[in-house]
Amino acid sequence: MNAPAEHANLARQHLIDPEICIRCNTCEEICPVDAITHDSRNYVVKFDTCNGCLACISPCPTGAIDSWRNVEKAAPHTLDDQYSWDYLPDTTELDQLEATVMGAAELPAEVQQITEVATAGQGGPALAPWSASHPYVNLYTPATPITATVTGNYRLTAEDASSDIHHIVLDFGTTPFPVLEGQSIGIIPPGVDERGKPHLLRMYSVASPRDGERPHYNNLSLTVKRVVEDHDGNPTRGVASNYVCDLKKGDKVQVTGPYGSTYLMPNHPGSSIMMICTGTGSAPMRAMTERRRRRMDRKEGGEMVLFFGARAPAELPYFGPLQKLPKDFIDINFAFSRVPGEPKRYVQDAIRERADKVFQMLQDDDCYIYICGLKGMEAGVLEAFRDICRAKGADWDALRPQLLSKARFHVETY
Repeated sequence: MNAPAEHANLARQHLIDPEICIRCNTCEEICPVDAITHDSRNYVVKFDTCNGCLACISPCPTGAIDSWRNVEKAAPHTLDDQYSWDYLPDTTELDQLEATVMGAAELPAEVQQITEVATAGQGGPALAPWSASHPYVNLYTPATPITATVTGNYRLTAEDASSDIHHIVLDFGTTPFPVLEGQSIGIIPPGVDERGKPHLLRMYSVASPRDGERPHYNNLSLTVKRVVEDHDGNPTRGVASNYVCDLKKGDKVQVTGPYGSTYLMPNHPGSSIMMICTGTGSAPMRAMTERRRRRMDRKEGGEMVLFFGARAPAELPYFGPLQKLPKDFIDINFAFSRVPGEPKRYVQDAIRERADKVFQMLQDDDCYIYICGLKGMEAGVLEAFRDICRAKGADWDALRPQLLSKARFHVETY
């Protein structure tokens, strides 16, 4: 991903850890551009040759190959430097900044545009939590997509609900497609548009944890709403959403990605998560929740609090499974805005009702906040935070930059 303008002179340099490298030569043999070489002492990576394709990552038996440092583009670690190392150089302040993978293919223009719109509410480039796992991004592009097979397509909302939301399972067979909770993938609908050009890809958040929708299988799931009207309520037919919702078991799908290097969950013991979402914005929240649920016996995570909004229970994806989760595992707060005979209630109302809990989590450096859903929800949620802080004698406008600087505040709205 491109670096912000102020860090445009930085690059992410690919290195090999000499402490754990067993000199098996796998990386040098598999590199398609001959960017890896060696002497009698170390295996090294040529900075100007490596194109960031990551072909060498998965075959490495020790993980030594998956090593990176931020450097000034004009002053990378030289081959002579690397040949002399007994261990990797220490990380520096540069490694906390967003940097380009030197030579890597840029994200497709449509992905950059979607991502910029989705994360605009953060007020600038976000950082991943310090304990987040290393993400792989842009492994497959529109020019070189991967083919996945549909192994499941289930409608999540009631048949009479106004929202037709599906749970789609895609299997990648033996082709590596590593994803983390919070990442997205692209799907390319077949055919051409009214101008005769191939359809642009559409991005969808992954709804399953890193070890697959079915544990230890090379698959993932998506939460997709069939689009039948635009934001103004006028009839329309979303090309990608209708294509995905109509997929049958056994169908083949062209997939790109993964995308996303910052909207990732924390992994350190005791880390808490506040999740705020509406509709299909529940996808990354389901992934994070399922990751924690599968590891409940390890008691490694802190609190999980969920604020989930929809028109009515029948319109809320995963409503049934959520109700079965232990209350001491996750604190769930629903908000329904179209229940007959009841006042309209939105996620920001539920947040205000839990003011004490919300404020405590905002103040906790081990708590990470995630917002995902329609763009219209964002302003209401931020105003609720502002009101809660004001009532507690704090200033949201002063707190928010602190949350961002600590990678504790993550927004994706569309």
